[in-house]
Amino acid sequence: MTHLLAAPGELLASGSAGLVGRLYISFWIPTAVLCAALAIKLPTIIRLWRDPLLRAVGGLLLLACAVFVFVAPSTIAWTNRVTGVPNISAPWCYSLLTAFAGSCLLLIIAWRNGLSGRSPATRRAMRWVICTYSGVIVALWVLFFLADAPVERLRDLDTYYATTPFMREEILLYLLAHCVAVLITSRLIWNWVRTDGLDAWLRSGLVCLGIGYGLNLLFDAFKLTAVIARWTGHDLDWMSTGVAPPVACLSAILVAAGFILPHAGQYLHDRWRVRTARRELRPLYTLMRSVHGSGVPLALRATPELRLIRRETFIRDVLLGLARHIDEEQVRRAYAAALDLGFPVERARALAAAVGIQDAVARKIRTPDAESTGHPDTTDLLREIGAVSRALRTPDDLVAVRTRAAAAREPGERAPAAESSVPRP
Repeated sequence: MTHLLAAPGELLASGSAGLVGRLYISFWIPTAVLCAALAIKLPTIIRLWRDPLLRAVGGLLLLACAVFVFVAPSTIAWTNRVTGVPNISAPWCYSLLTAFAGSCLLLIIAWRNGLSGRSPATRRAMRWVICTYSGVIVALWVLFFLADAPVERLRDLDTYYATTPFMREEILLYLLAHCVAVLITSRLIWNWVRTDGLDAWLRSGLVCLGIGYGLNLLFDAFKLTAVIARWTGHDLDWMSTGVAPPVACLSAILVAAGFILPHAGQYLHDRWRVRTARRELRPLYTLMRSVHGSGVPLALRATPELRLIRRETFIRDVLLGLARHIDEEQVRRAYAAALDLGFPVERARALAAAVGIQDAVARKIRTPDAESTGHPDTTDLLREIGAVSRALRTPDDLVAVRTRAAAAREPGERAPAAESSVPRP
């Protein structure tokens, strides 16, 4: 509601309006970001509903979305009009914010005590949080109905009723409950960020969460300062109606980003890794198609992972049939030549294998029915198809290795197939 997250600039004195007005952030921006975070997490939450951590994440995001929906000025006016009770949206929004604070604590408890949440200590802690914050919500409603708040305030309720009996206690109660929960959550998150061995995406998400919850503390500080100023006869309402709202909006955006980053970042990283691996196999895949005559059938609905697996399987199947055409002595000479040229061991092995495969393809094409009495060990070759395919992308290196190996042949030894007859990817 706007007495919690008021639109800045409209209620400020002329001296502060320009400065604070520039801080305006629409309520619907954090709402959209939070909804996006919930939509990304929702399939996993539904699939793994028994996981207390995921339930806590879902509850927190849902409550955060509800807070920003119901604090919109139009929603506040609608709620008061439908119920016929002036300011009834106050305890409702206070309750949502308190439930959000409780969800923050539940989330941290689930994180700190493992994903299963089955230990007695974890269950006791969760029950304590649920009972405590449920009691606070009940107290908020009791205090509201005991108070006398007949004048509807859409933007400055906190400061307007800061000295009114029972409303004063209600405002203080929700702010303190929210502040305590966010303080504990923020400290535990920053402790976690400093631990070693965290995934980069998880660490980035935790940093966003830590900053977001830290901004929540600033929100509470501005609100409390404005309320206490009213108690002492001063007027700092602009802190409550002008500064606190954009701080809360920015906090919500960062909290949502904190939940999105680990999931979306890891998803995009995995997709990039799969697509990169598939693209790296293209030269070897093209070479194997020249032997087989066709490639992997196109499947438009296949996932990137399935397409990668099919390409790897196709390459290995063709290599198994091609292995009898590989000249192992030639591969050894190519390996020695690559080492002489200064290539590292792994790179030299891949270049030698690539040279051997190219010549084997040429021999296969010339004499498809030729038999071989050898039984080469293809274990390393089949395992290192990625490195071999990358070697095929550097024809200049292959030419250098082939030339050096040819120069090192024993006198009278038959030269390998001419390079011009070797199919290129």
